[in-house]
Amino acid sequence: QVQLVESGGGLVQTGDSLSLSCAASGRTFSLYTMGWFRQAPGKEREFVAAVSRTGASTYYADSMKGRFTISRDNAKNTVYLQMNSLKPEDTAVYYCAAGSGLVASASFHRGNGINYWGKGTSVTVSS
Repeated sequence: QVQLVESGGGLVQTGDSLSLSCAASGRTFSLYTMGWFRQAPGKEREFVAAVSRTGASTYYADSMKGRFTISRDNAKNTVYLQMNSLKPEDTAVYYCAAGSGLVASASFHRGNGINYWGKGTSVTVSS
C-alpha cells in the first residue's frame, strides 16, 4: 500500500511559479512510474507529466512543455512538479499518481494502470 500526499498548492498570479510536492509512504516508491494529473472545475481530469522509476525519463503534455518540470527523489520518496509561467488556465486541483507503464504511454496518460492516487492540492492562478 502506498499513500500519496500532495502539498504546495495555493493562489498565485499569472506568470508566477509554484512548486508542488508529493510525498509517498512505503518502501516501494521507486517501483512506480509517477505522474501528475489535474482537473479544472467542470472539466475532465487531464495528464500533466510523468517521470520514470529512476527519474531518467520524463514526459509532458504539450501545453506544459517548457513551463513545467517533473522530478523525483527516490531517497526521499518524493516527486515534484515545478510550474513556471503560470496561466489562469492552469487553475485546477493537481493530483499525484503512482502506477505502472512507460512515461510516454497514452494509456498511462488516460489514467490506466494507476495503482494509487493522492487527494490533490489546489492551484489557483489569478489574471
